[in-house]
Amino acid sequence: MKAYLTLLVGVAAMSFASIFIRLAEAPPLVIAAYRLTIAALVFLPFAPSQWSKTWRQVSRRDVLLLLFASLFLALHFALWISSLKNTSIASSVILVTSNPIFVAIFSYFLWKEKMTRLMLGGMALALGGAVLISYGDFALSGTALLGDALAVLAALVWGIYLVTARHLRARIDFLSFVTFIYAGAAVFLLIAVAIGGYSLFGYSAQTYLMMALVALVPQLIGHSAANFALRFIPATLVSVAILGEPVGATLLGYFILEEAPGLNEIAGGALVLAGIFAVLKRSPKRG
Repeated sequence: MKAYLTLLVGVAAMSFASIFIRLAEAPPLVIAAYRLTIAALVFLPFAPSQWSKTWRQVSRRDVLLLLFASLFLALHFALWISSLKNTSIASSVILVTSNPIFVAIFSYFLWKEKMTRLMLGGMALALGGAVLISYGDFALSGTALLGDALAVLAALVWGIYLVTARHLRARIDFLSFVTFIYAGAAVFLLIAVAIGGYSLFGYSAQTYLMMALVALVPQLIGHSAANFALRFIPATLVSVAILGEPVGATLLGYFILEEAPGLNEIAGGALVLAGIFAVLKRSPKRG
């Protein structure tokens, strides 16, 4: 029960991410770097007490997998925040939550988990919804279509991260795991910021506040809650719960930013969420 309640709080916190990101006037890579760096710095003082025990239990392969997961977490946030800067909140958040489709596909190839007819039908339904959303956005602008594509890529890399994290969380304690993952992702993003020639300084007070909030609320509370739940709840069920994020984000976008979803986003979003639910309903309950 504790894990499910933690996950519920986490989903509510994650729903605020798109609002904070939209209100931050900085490049996507900078926002992503601040998000993960602040989160890592908050956990770092508490982690050493667990590390001596943890690192005696992990293998070299586990360390490589931690780095791999950190890279894909960094890629996820870089892609998704870029998506939010190019398309609507509704389109971006709905499409990025399509990650269970990719989790199911990876599970099929990695663990030979069976694909049922309901799962295949759900995938087709979700694909149809994504096409409907993208078609409507293409009619608005090519930029919106680019944002949709970035959201789908963000969902793909998040699916890879989820599968990897689920494998690692079975052996690594929560505090050590999230500290390493957040710090690793922050390093990758800071390197990307430097390569891209972006500055970490010179932004408005509001932008710094929004970047701090996106680290403290959706990241520290939201994603940390999801990572905590992964040890006790199968990755597919965690993905089901995260389906509540696009609903919450769209409502917040409407009331705070006055961004009303279009008919294509409502209809396409309903198809995507229904398709994902069908996939998750018939997915094997790992862990």
